[in-house]
Amino acid sequence: MKVFITGGAGFIGSHLCDALVAKGEEVTILDNLSTGSKKNIKHLEEKITVFQGDIRDQKLVESLVKDCDLVLHMAAALGVDNILENPIESISTNFYGSEVVLNAATKFDKRILISSTSEIYGKNPSQPLSENDDRLLGSPQKLRWTYSDAKALEEATAHFLYLTKNLKVTTLRFFNTVGPRQTGKYGMVVPRFVKAAVNNLPLRIFGDGSQSRVFCHVSDTVKAILSLAGNDKTIGEVFNIGGKEEISILELAQQIINQTKSNSQITFTNYVDAYASGFEDMARRVPNISKIINFTGWKPILNLTTIIDDVAKDFR
Repeated sequence: MKVFITGGAGFIGSHLCDALVAKGEEVTILDNLSTGSKKNIKHLEEKITVFQGDIRDQKLVESLVKDCDLVLHMAAALGVDNILENPIESISTNFYGSEVVLNAATKFDKRILISSTSEIYGKNPSQPLSENDDRLLGSPQKLRWTYSDAKALEEATAHFLYLTKNLKVTTLRFFNTVGPRQTGKYGMVVPRFVKAAVNNLPLRIFGDGSQSRVFCHVSDTVKAILSLAGNDKTIGEVFNIGGKEEISILELAQQIINQTKSNSQITFTNYVDAYASGFEDMARRVPNISKIINFTGWKPILNLTTIIDDVAKDFR
């Protein structure tokens, strides 16, 4: 099978490459290397075909989609820091770029999975969050929600093409996927904390640390993606993909320090001092993953201890 991955040099995309190459699939990727990295796929030289370019390049995208059997659309502008610093470019990539990919898949009648995000739900207090729960967002002046807005429009476009053009699409909403190759550069908390801990530097918590999250190992996420791709009953559906262990950010910092045997201290910083204007956080974000379990039998296996060990090993 020929698989085309947008964002294939990125964090999740590169792990998908590994899994598909191991299965003997023919893999082609497209990445502009804005958040992806050549080092993520260096070990796959001569095993995959790499195109460096932008998903907004319609001619290029159509040529690559036309020649594949399955499209895994993982490319996105992501990360709170990146979104706040480059909101217009991020909106363009996340909406217009995705529109180009979706239209190409429609034009050539290709099976496609698109990556969305738990940010879709905004600050909905209904937890755990299910796929049909409402979106609850802050003011448009809170620029972090532009990511949620752009991904929501992408999801809506995909669903409209499914209803009207029979696009064979499945939407994936990731909840805090973490693991080796993920950078803390754009605000991702686990790699940021682990990198600080292995270097005995302070772990900086934004706010009071009471906000809680659930983390999912990238290896489990990749298995979830491939289980959905191989199941035609998932076409037209939306699925949460996430872990099961809820933990506060303060508890996470403490666990990382203990597990890495670090001498790091924990510090606290007000949000207004940490982020550019336009940031807003949510107290809790927990996924309901019963739907994907019912459709595929997939369950996350690797716990937070394993996640921290694997990320620490990567940094060391």
